[in-house]
This record gives sequence, structure tokens and C-alpha cells, in this order.
Amino acid sequence: MQKGSIGVTTENIFPIIKKFLYSDHEIFLRELVANAIDATQKLKTLAANGDFKGELGDVTVRVSLDKDKLIISDHGIGMTAEEVDKYLNQIAFSSADEFIKKYNNQSIIGHFGLGFYSAFMVSKKVEVLTLSHQEGAKAVKWSCDGSPEYQLEDAEKTERGTEITLYIDDESKDFLEEARIGELLRKYCRYLPVEIAFGKQKDWKDGKQVETDKDNIINDTNPAWTRKPADLKEDDYMAFYRDLYPMQEDPMFYIHLNVDYPFNLTGILYFPKIKSNIEFQKNKIQLYSNQVYVTDSVEGIVPDFLTLLHGVLDSPDIPLNVSRSYLQSDANVKKISGHITKKVADRLEEIFKKDRNNFEQKWDNLKLFIEYGVVTDEKFAERAEKFYLYKNTDNKYFTFDEYEKLIKGEQTNKDKKIVALYTTDVDAQYTFIEAAKAKGYDVLNLDGQLDMHFINYLESKKSDIRFTRVDSDVIDRLIQKDDHLPVTLPQDQQDDMRSVFEALLPQNGHFNVSYESIGEQASPMLITQNEFMRRMKDMSAMGGGGMNFYGTLPDSYNLVVNTDHPLVKKVIGEKDNSLGEELEKLSSELTPVETELKSLKDSLKDKKEDEIEQTQKDKRTDLQKQEDDIRNRRKEALTAYGKQNDLSKQLVDLALLANNMLKGEDLNRFIRRSVEMIH
Repeated sequence: MQKGSIGVTTENIFPIIKKFLYSDHEIFLRELVANAIDATQKLKTLAANGDFKGELGDVTVRVSLDKDKLIISDHGIGMTAEEVDKYLNQIAFSSADEFIKKYNNQSIIGHFGLGFYSAFMVSKKVEVLTLSHQEGAKAVKWSCDGSPEYQLEDAEKTERGTEITLYIDDESKDFLEEARIGELLRKYCRYLPVEIAFGKQKDWKDGKQVETDKDNIINDTNPAWTRKPADLKEDDYMAFYRDLYPMQEDPMFYIHLNVDYPFNLTGILYFPKIKSNIEFQKNKIQLYSNQVYVTDSVEGIVPDFLTLLHGVLDSPDIPLNVSRSYLQSDANVKKISGHITKKVADRLEEIFKKDRNNFEQKWDNLKLFIEYGVVTDEKFAERAEKFYLYKNTDNKYFTFDEYEKLIKGEQTNKDKKIVALYTTDVDAQYTFIEAAKAKGYDVLNLDGQLDMHFINYLESKKSDIRFTRVDSDVIDRLIQKDDHLPVTLPQDQQDDMRSVFEALLPQNGHFNVSYESIGEQASPMLITQNEFMRRMKDMSAMGGGGMNFYGTLPDSYNLVVNTDHPLVKKVIGEKDNSLGEELEKLSSELTPVETELKSLKDSLKDKKEDEIEQTQKDKRTDLQKQEDDIRNRRKEALTAYGKQNDLSKQLVDLALLANNMLKGEDLNRFIRRSVEMIH
């Protein structure tokens, strides 16, 4: 048996660092500046504990460019030759962990000890000039060209701290551009807790920009989320939001998070105004770890619906990968996610209870966000029931309990189910809405992108209610009180008129012609859509899981003919006058054929197909052909009549027009025909 230690050498590790450790080469600047901040924070901690007696002086971290060099310098704790050897020559031996254990200081950023080596991703050579804060310490200089070889020698340096010089390689020349470095500093370092200077402030003089002698400080060392809510005013929160999102409209309200148990979490989340139903602006929450920017892709730490919010989250307890570039799965992440969800729900309930009128005014901008949460997060859905609002076509708002109480009396059907009627387009479905209101019904306005998902969710949770769009049937069938509704048209007339009307309907959808007795004052014809099929197709169009099958089906509609309406009766009368003799003759031909065919089929019904004589089969086939031929001639006569009868065409087109289904050439013909009929 043999035991030992696996050897990791710089020959092996440098290529890995250079190519694979960091997801983006620009991260090097964040890592080096963060190290400088750590060095400064350590010195402040030593001074606070009495372990450093000297003057802190100017502790600004400075970033500068000089020809082919990028320089990051600090006036922090510095290093002795022994510490340089320990922390730079022994990869991943982080001084941060030792310091945290000794001083219990969680404000130290670095933990892995690999951040310094990110410099070699963009440099052909790196120099470190450093002087420790320790009394009597001597300055040292460390240099390395990215190979396993380094040099460590005595140096001249009079000021405490560390200066890192990167000789940028030919492939990374963009990191020598002032605009590029300024952009990265604003992205990664804009809220670090020690002032960072990048060059000097510029001013306009005689029409030209000139440098002043003032440092250009690029960061806010005390951002709003690090301060106590009691120390902040409304203007402070809004000013911070504008700093984060300069081009955005002010948010509706915010939540200030400040948790220290069972994990550390601070931050401010803002509720933006979502103006349209398709404005899903994710990646707006910025994640920080000890004020160091990590990412704006926070799906791992907050539920998906909360990614619609804007703002900042900061936690040293969020597990990051070695490069601090993305989240790692961890039990803490789930706890933090659950806590944020609870805080958001509590805040919404608080606003609702405190000022319901204000909450209602903001509802249209909140609704999408809350519905998204309800259909994707069970715990949030339970809490949201207290403040979710239903808006009707009169722009009145109700909680579920309030609305159920409002409609229960009038809108309970024969099966004891409460039927909530709704519209998805007030203008397009206006006629149906008015018919429902005339009946004493209330109609909800559900015109949101997620409303179909939401009502499906609600129906699955509440067995005593179902939702029906107001144009899915005639008014007396929407909330059916009786088992049967009368139809005053004989079956043979229904069959005839079906052929007449089908000839006039569009060919790009499936139409079923039905007949209802709904009163002389109702429309002569209505077009409705089955609730289930239409809802499934709507959800399929939105990418609803498992609904793709319905998206392949053609649109299906019902043309409901009102048999009580005088104009419908007139069309039937005109049909009888025009085709009466021809149809009667066809009927007289059809009757004996139908009788003989029925008799033959009855005589053969107990026989298997192979037991039937060929002569009988031939007779059956011949009679069937005769029947089909007569029926086809009858249908052709009715179809031809329908196409030439202006009143039939006008009634069908009016129904199509009411549903915004009459367009182009068909609409033009309808207008010309209307003018002619008026004359």
C-alpha cells in the first residue's frame, strides 16, 4: 500500500487559470480591485482594534493606465516578504480566511485566494510592489511572467500598501482603453466600501474638456441597501433607483431587506411599472457579495416570478463558484429564496391593507407580476389570495371572497356551480358584455397575458367556481338554469338552413351551425366559441405546457341562429318560396329510397358481412348512392340559394362583423351590399 499527496504545480495550474477558471477575462479587474479593498478593510479593522497605531491617512484605491500598463494601488495592510511568499507563491492559500477567523470580520471580500492570478489572463507580466504596515517592515517586489518562475527582491517604497502593475498582453489591448476600464469599474466596483479613484475629474473650459486636480471617484461607498431603513427617506430610495436604472420610469414602491439570521442578506427590491403584458424584463436584479457585483442573472436565488423586479441583493452567504461569477446550488439558496418570497408577499399585503385605493390604482401594473407568482409559486399563491384583485368591466375591484359574494345569487347554474363571466377584449366582445349585463350578470375584465393560466389555476383550487368567457355561448346557456332550452324550428328546416348558412361562412375555420330560441330582441345570429377549446388554443399560443396539440387544430366556432328573430323567419320564408317546389320534388324522390334502404339494412342487421349475398350488397350500394345523390342535389340547391340571397349573406356577415371576422374583400362586398339594400 502506498499513501501520499497529489502534487499540483504551477506548470499545471497556470494554463487552467488563464483559460478555464474565469468565465470572462474582464473579471480580473474586479478581483484585483476587490483585493485592494480587502487590504484597506483589514487595516481599518486593525486600527479599530488597536493593533495598528499609525495614521490611516488617504486610503483611496487607485486605478490608472500608463502606456502598456494597468496599475491598481492601495494604502492598505501591505505584505512582508514572508507574506508574499505565502500568499502569492502558494496558490489558493488565501489570507482572507485567516483574517476572518482572527477578527470575525465578514466584510472581507476574498475567500479563495485565486483572484490575484486572474491578472495573468490579460498580462504578459505582473509586478507586485508592497510595503507592510508592520513597524520596521521593508518593501519587496514580486514579479512573474506567467511561467512557474518568479522573482522576489528588496525594493524602494515609502508608502504603506500594495501596487500591482499589469503589463497587458497583445490579445488584451482593449484593457488599456480608458473607456473600457471605466465601464468595468462602473459595472463591478461602483458600490465597493472604499473610495476608488480612476484618473481625475474633467471639466469644461473654453469649449474643451480639461482635467482638474480632483480625483474621479467612481463608486458610492455607502449605497442605500447598506444603510438602515430608518436612516433613509423616500427620495433616497428613488435616487438610488435612478442611479441603478437611469433610463427607467420611477417604480411604484420598494422593499428593503435586512436579514441577519439564519443567513445574512440585505438589499432593496423595486416594483417597476409593467406597462404591457409582454414586457417581461428579467435580469434587472443585481446580485452582490459584500458589495462586489457578481451577476444580474439571479434565477437561482429568487423565484422566477421575482426576476421581474428590479433592485439589489447582497449576501456573503450566497455560495458562488471559485471565480465568483455564478451561483452554486446550496440549501442556503432555497432558504434565502423562500424568505424573499415571504417578504414580498408581506409587503404587498401591507400596502393593500394600509391604502387599498392606492393599491387598486397600481393594480394594472402589478397584476402580471402577481399572477406570474401565483401560477408558478405555491407558497406565494397562498399569501396572494389576501390581496389579489379581480377587476370587472365597470373598473371596480374585488377580492375573491368579495366577488364570490357579489355573483353567487345571480350566477349560480343548475349544477350549483358559480359561473364567473369574463371578457378578454371589452371592445371586441361588447355586444356579449351588454347582453350579460342586461341579464343582471357581472363580467370580469381578464385581458392579461397570464389570465388563462391564472383561471386554470384557480379552477383547480376552487371546485365551486368556473370561468366562462362571455362570448362562448348564447346568454341563456352561459349560466344555464334549466336542462333544456326550446328550439322552435323543425328539424328538416334546421337541416335545410344549415346548408344555406354554411355556404356563406369563411373556409379558414370550422363552423357549426346551431339554433336557439332566444327572443325577438336578441341578434338574429351570433358567433360563439367553445370555452374549453378556445382556452386551450390560447394557452397553446402562449407556450402552455402540454397544450401544443390544441395549437395545431383549426379555429372552431358556433354560428347560433336565433329562430325567434323576424329576419331569420323571413330568410326561411324566402327559401321556401324560392325552392319549395324543387325541395318537395327531391323529398318525394328521397322518401322511397330511404324507406327501401332502411328496410334492406334492417333485414341484414343480424348477418355478418360475409354471409350477405352479393346481390343484396349490390342493392344496398345502389340505394346508398341514390340517397347520397339526392341529398347532394338538395344541398347544392340550398347552397346556390344561400350564395345568391342577399338577406342570408347580410345576416351572416353581420355576425362575422360583430366578431371582427369580416375583412378585406368580404368586408368591401358587405359595405356595397349594405348601401344597395338601404337604397
